[in-house]
Amino acid sequence: MIKENISLKPYNTFGIDVPAQRFATFSTVQELKDLLAQRAAGEKLLVLGGGSNVLFTGAQNALVLKNNILGKDIIHEDAHHVYIKAGGGENWHEFVQFCLNHHLAGVENLSLIPGSVGASPMQNIGAYGVEIKDVFHSLEAFHIESGDVKMFTANDCAFGYRESVFKNIYKGQFIILNVVYRLNKLAKINTSYGAINTELERMGVKNPRIRDVSQAVINIRQSKLPDWHAIGNAGSFFKNPGVKSEVFERLKTTFDGLVAFPLENGNYKLAAGWLIEQCGWKGYRNGDAGCYDKQALILVNYGNATGEEIYALSENVINSVEEKFGVRLEREVNIL
Repeated sequence: MIKENISLKPYNTFGIDVPAQRFATFSTVQELKDLLAQRAAGEKLLVLGGGSNVLFTGAQNALVLKNNILGKDIIHEDAHHVYIKAGGGENWHEFVQFCLNHHLAGVENLSLIPGSVGASPMQNIGAYGVEIKDVFHSLEAFHIESGDVKMFTANDCAFGYRESVFKNIYKGQFIILNVVYRLNKLAKINTSYGAINTELERMGVKNPRIRDVSQAVINIRQSKLPDWHAIGNAGSFFKNPGVKSEVFERLKTTFDGLVAFPLENGNYKLAAGWLIEQCGWKGYRNGDAGCYDKQALILVNYGNATGEEIYALSENVINSVEEKFGVRLEREVNIL
């Protein structure tokens, strides 16, 4: 059933209180089709998953649909892998825990990331040396215009850094219904991200298993990132910018302690959080909009900030980083 003038505050991790002109949830493809049949001519459509990667800057004069398709099922296995199909509305961290409970490896480094399964390939979410593309097998998506369900392989998705076809050429055209992941029976422990090894040492773990890696990641995230239930946020607000090697060399000679990571093509990815911190934004607060005091990459809502206020802060951050370093940051969060 479609409801009118519903607050979206419970449906976004920033906790921004804006109204949706019309709002409904769907748990099956048929329910989705029925709701779309009630869409008015020319009415905008917005589909929400976990609401963990959006910033609402005003009322949503649209039909807002919340994906509640659930289910986690092992559909196939071979000598080395187990394939799990998960509904697009499933909570991502709960899916990770499901894999750990079945002793399946590959997503342990992605523990405690807020959001839904359906958003994971859209963003190609990643953390601590792992990205969704590393465990992705396929997905099914509903084509809004035709009503057809299309299957996408990894090649079809054209994964990049926080990118996929669903964020560019197919933006707004598909609704992700379910995702199939290929998990490993034999774990390939990835502790290449330095903080994981440090945390494992603190935990007294010398021969880590996937559960240990997951717990280490959870500990790190909880020490650096605010719980969105208490302080509204969408995780990392900005992407780490990529620069050509000559730009990196110039910056390295000018700024001591520059944090960067080499890329396979010879270029470098700069740590956006470090750049922002050097500009003095870490811990900044204006009213209820601020930059988290433990991680400069995260913009936060301390209570009653508006989306416009957080957006304005992000614009000031972008401009100051560009002025100081000559590098323009790109927002990772979708502005609506």
